[in-house]
Amino acid sequence: MLVAAAVATVLALSGCGGSSSASSSTAENPYGLIEPGTVRVASLGDSKPYTFTDGSGNFTGFDVELFKDVAKRAGVDNVVFTGQDFSGLLAAVANGQFDVGVAAIGITDKRKQTVDFSNGYLAGYLTVITTKTSGITDAEGLSGKRLGVVQGTLQEAYAVKNFTSASLVRFPDNNTAVSAVNSGSVDAHFLDYEAAKSYQEQFGLVSAADIPSFDAPAGFAIAKGKTELKEALDKGLAEAMEDGTWKTLYQKWFPGSPMPQQYLPKAEQAAATPTPAK
Repeated sequence: MLVAAAVATVLALSGCGGSSSASSSTAENPYGLIEPGTVRVASLGDSKPYTFTDGSGNFTGFDVELFKDVAKRAGVDNVVFTGQDFSGLLAAVANGQFDVGVAAIGITDKRKQTVDFSNGYLAGYLTVITTKTSGITDAEGLSGKRLGVVQGTLQEAYAVKNFTSASLVRFPDNNTAVSAVNSGSVDAHFLDYEAAKSYQEQFGLVSAADIPSFDAPAGFAIAKGKTELKEALDKGLAEAMEDGTWKTLYQKWFPGSPMPQQYLPKAEQAAATPTPAK
């Protein structure tokens, strides 16, 4: 009996110690981050003006600045960005290599099978760019042509569904695809509108088609089950939109581009909504 009582006492103490340790661990790392106090982000280094590396190798861009602001609102100041190929980015988040994926990632039902997403924070257009001498002047002109797409992107999914008469050539990133356009290996490249503007200016390329894409807004990708992290990011996003931070960053990185009304402060949304005629 004495031995049994001693064992019971030891087990009881062990149980209390384990519970206290788990509680302490949760308090120190409420979002279940890989490293407490640090958000490790999978991103792209060549997707200007969303996410890209500057001359010093530091990540910058609209998505980068917005995510850092949102993370700070969630109480995490240390954010570490690492470049990835887009085709493997969501899988890297899903399997725990990174805490979050940030790269103007469109929210789709198919991608939701792999990861969860924050609320949307960006919507825009898709663009076909080509050389001035290609003869391609609209989407119909892609018939029988070699069209570059970055593997795993919304542009690839859209092209598979809508550009069925074009021959799709898949690339790991935009830089490689644009180089192929310039060398004549492909006839055109299908990418995001904002990124396309930069390549047009840099290489003298032209837009053959601008296609609206508002049904899959961009969101931050999060591994499934990270409920606390998702809720914190959603709360930070809402605050950044309501206090005008989102608008300021949009004007900085997308000067002259149409501004999606749904991300502006509620007072500005109301002011921009036409009053029905009586």
